[in-house]
Amino acid sequence: MCGINRRDFMKVTAGTVAASLASPGLHAADAPKLRMLGKSGIQVTLLGMGTGVKAGDRSSELTRKGHDAYLALLRHAFDKGIRYFDMADMYGTHPYMKEALKTFIPRDNVTLLTKTVAREPQLVRADLERFRKELDTDSIDIVLMHCITDPEWTAKMKPCMDVLEEAKAKGIVRAHGLSSHNLEVSLQAAEHPWVDVLMERINPFGKKMDATPDQVVPVLRKAHQNGKGVLGMKIAGEGECRDKIAESISFVLGLGCIDAMPIGFLEPDEIDRAFAYIGAPIG
Repeated sequence: MCGINRRDFMKVTAGTVAASLASPGLHAADAPKLRMLGKSGIQVTLLGMGTGVKAGDRSSELTRKGHDAYLALLRHAFDKGIRYFDMADMYGTHPYMKEALKTFIPRDNVTLLTKTVAREPQLVRADLERFRKELDTDSIDIVLMHCITDPEWTAKMKPCMDVLEEAKAKGIVRAHGLSSHNLEVSLQAAEHPWVDVLMERINPFGKKMDATPDQVVPVLRKAHQNGKGVLGMKIAGEGECRDKIAESISFVLGLGCIDAMPIGFLEPDEIDRAFAYIGAPIG
């Protein structure tokens, strides 16, 4: 059962909801159709479609639903207005997105994000080539180093970061960054000049997060202030708080520092409800 102490909830959100109501682009009802992702120059919709629910070994809840169900959900997301699709090598996502791009999703109309788990520069370089072939696209909008947990990542991952920086200079990717699974990693990423995009787990319940909400939120605000694109993941606590998704979306919107929320939708009605919760179509 998901829950949060009301005093802690109010401590984290105090003042932010009022600010979001007063500032265009921070409240969902006033949000533009496309939102700028930090200073990356890339635009996204507030709602993104995450494709990695209970994922690993190039499989996820979506792939296990089968080809037709997966493609139907992608189509529904696009038709509803989602223009940001969140993928990863370990999710087994790319073949489905490739088919969607060939049939009903115009490539120029969407932002594609994917992630590499490679920890050696030659493997990152090989992943970039393979990903582009798997997606049948010349350029990938955002590539993240996936699931970074080591606080010494800035030194240990420097050769991999250089490969991604070189790829950005060549137009192979438009932005790079990391998905963090450690609060110290996120603290560093919020300040690091290499990071264009930071993906961090956030919900009001502390479920599947790196720390408590009141510890994570200041880090996300710092990243936002520094011009990083901030993506909030695990909005529903990887399904553990799916019955409280409206409360979670309201909380995250009220923070005023999240550019987009990739949510792991499994059914069309979950997409419909999320749009109803944010108050207006956004794509």
